[in-house]
Amino acid sequence: MAGRETFTMNRKAKLDATRLARLVEISRALNAITNLDDLLSHIIKEAADLTQAEAASILLLDPRTHQLHFKASSNPIPPEMADLAVSLDDSIAGAILQANQPMYIQDVTREPRWNPQVGQIINFDTRQILGVPMRNVNQEPVGVLEALNKVGKPHFSVQDLETLAALADIAGVAVEKARLFTELEQANATLSELDKLKSDFIAIASHELRTPLGVIMGYVSFLREEADETMAEQFDTVLNAAVHLRGLIQDMANLSYVDAGQTALLRQMVDLSALVQEMKLASDETAAAKNQTITLHLPAHPLIVNVDRNMIEVVLNNLLNNAVKFTPQNGRIAITLEQQGGEVWFRIRDNGRGIPKDQLKRIFHRFYQVESPLVRQHGGLGLGLSIAKELVELNNGRIWAESAGENGSEFVVALPLAGEQT
Repeated sequence: MAGRETFTMNRKAKLDATRLARLVEISRALNAITNLDDLLSHIIKEAADLTQAEAASILLLDPRTHQLHFKASSNPIPPEMADLAVSLDDSIAGAILQANQPMYIQDVTREPRWNPQVGQIINFDTRQILGVPMRNVNQEPVGVLEALNKVGKPHFSVQDLETLAALADIAGVAVEKARLFTELEQANATLSELDKLKSDFIAIASHELRTPLGVIMGYVSFLREEADETMAEQFDTVLNAAVHLRGLIQDMANLSYVDAGQTALLRQMVDLSALVQEMKLASDETAAAKNQTITLHLPAHPLIVNVDRNMIEVVLNNLLNNAVKFTPQNGRIAITLEQQGGEVWFRIRDNGRGIPKDQLKRIFHRFYQVESPLVRQHGGLGLGLSIAKELVELNNGRIWAESAGENGSEFVVALPLAGEQT
């Protein structure tokens, strides 16, 4: 071979059976490694071993600066070398990357693009370089894999080149996958941090708003009692707005409660029938103001569930508030509690306008409402049902909705009876 020669590998040339089997094993091993540093260390070890080279090194392309950086070597990489940028225009590795072709340098002392400073930094005498590009799945070069100094023979062979090129193709895809995995982990960490900030903000905001709102509602209620009929109507308007705002704040507080998840779960044995009676759902003030009729159908015997009582109260209140909101004036709401196999089913049915079939699942998504936000007739943040769903599932239950067009809708909560949990 000439002292400096660039050549194209014959992809159809057959590797010997031993090396081929080894490459298959390496491919499996590399696909299982997601840590980039561990991956690079494994690649250079295999590269040196397969080509019988004294050492191997990997340079990766920085997509932002379009420069190469040493990322792994058979010799320890000093910090100053790790930070050293390798130009694409006046380096051997840069020439390999830009040509996207292998290159064999038999004598680096006769190569003007060779930088002897690299050998001095790592305390290694480089005489020969067999370099191949590392490509991603799109066959775009992402780095360079180099084998340095053939052991026991004067030159690297064509078979060494083919083996190193095959390893580089495997490694290039694995490196890209590891990079994407790292970026995904970083993105997930950022999302988790943002989610925590959001939850903290909601918790603080809902807490801070409760006190002044309580003062407002107290004074408005007091002034209404002392006002004449005309002023009383105006105070009623203020009070209704305050009640609406209190509901929004409660939704925000419940949202932070849900986000606390299992850390906030405090299970106890609860008679669901007794709980429904204690909550006095049939005497809801908002339903009374709309002249709605709420009927209860409860069993005579206890129905015991092992749940977080406070969470289940939030669920039942949210379902009732939803039914009242979407049931018209003088409408009817029926609440039924019954045993179904090893579960307790809580049903709440209204005679409102119903829910389109294609939206029966979407209504449980956070902030989603059937009405367009531009023409909504009903207020709220669209959190009540999503909160109910998440709290029910935290208690090992299920929730779903049924609706027959314009004939109202029914929501069902299924909770396992105590002793029936799996």
